[in-house]
Amino acid sequence: MGMFATISTAADNRAARLAGIGLMLLGISMFSCGDAIGKFLVGTYSVGQLMLLRACAALALLAPSIWRHRADFLQLDRPGLQLIRVVLSTLEVAAFFWAAAYLPLADVITYYLACPIFVTAGSAIFLRESVGWRRWSAIFVGFCGVLIALQPSAQTVTWPALIALGGSLSFAALMLITRSLRSAPDVVLATTQFIGTFTFGAVFTAFGWVTPDLRDLGLFFLAGIVSVCALLCVNRSLKLAPASTVVPYQYSMIIWAVIFGYLVFGELPSWATLIGAAVIIAAGLYIFLREQQLGKIADEVPPAV
Repeated sequence: MGMFATISTAADNRAARLAGIGLMLLGISMFSCGDAIGKFLVGTYSVGQLMLLRACAALALLAPSIWRHRADFLQLDRPGLQLIRVVLSTLEVAAFFWAAAYLPLADVITYYLACPIFVTAGSAIFLRESVGWRRWSAIFVGFCGVLIALQPSAQTVTWPALIALGGSLSFAALMLITRSLRSAPDVVLATTQFIGTFTFGAVFTAFGWVTPDLRDLGLFFLAGIVSVCALLCVNRSLKLAPASTVVPYQYSMIIWAVIFGYLVFGELPSWATLIGAAVIIAAGLYIFLREQQLGKIADEVPPAV
């Protein structure tokens, strides 16, 4: 019986891992679809209007969960830090869609792929976490990948490119703060983010409202619903399978960015963008796998008594 129980457990674990990988790939594809919808809409509407209507759809979908967890909103852990997190989240979303209005989707995604590299560097500088020479080397290589994609010169360094890079840095800072708030319920973190984008959109839409037709209104709400569903898929994926198994699949977003960029907008990424993205992905994967290896070593070392 013990052998059959072991086989059954192994099969269940394998099924859970496969389901986790599938949900991660589905979540990333949905995030990419939402990004493409947003880029399409900001060709006609302001970034503020996109963020406002997108947040309305997301909050409507989250309403049942918000009601069930309403008590958690009355006792926020470290409200000051929560507010900083919301501001950073709002700025990075605004930066993404603002940059996407002027740059190919693959270019914007490439700058955001550098986020794990910035997070690792920031954790060493601001959180005083130990980062060895191997990971510092990977950080340097990843930064070189950013430079390859950016191709810094007086002609190629444009404001949209700098805004996308700034959005990536904001997203990295957001991740660092989220580490400190990981005990907060997921619904609280997600809801406060959408409240931030709703507020930003409400303020800036007042300066340039364009009444959408029924098709575009549907696209606004589809963008919000897709974002929430994608977030739920990614969160569920991380519960079904180890992070080391599913997180590397997040880099598939560059593939979707190229596909949507070509099919919807007729954009073809430059070789510099593709090479830079490859370098950034390689450095990010090394950092991630190195952290997993160090985590296993730490788990095997008995605690000091």
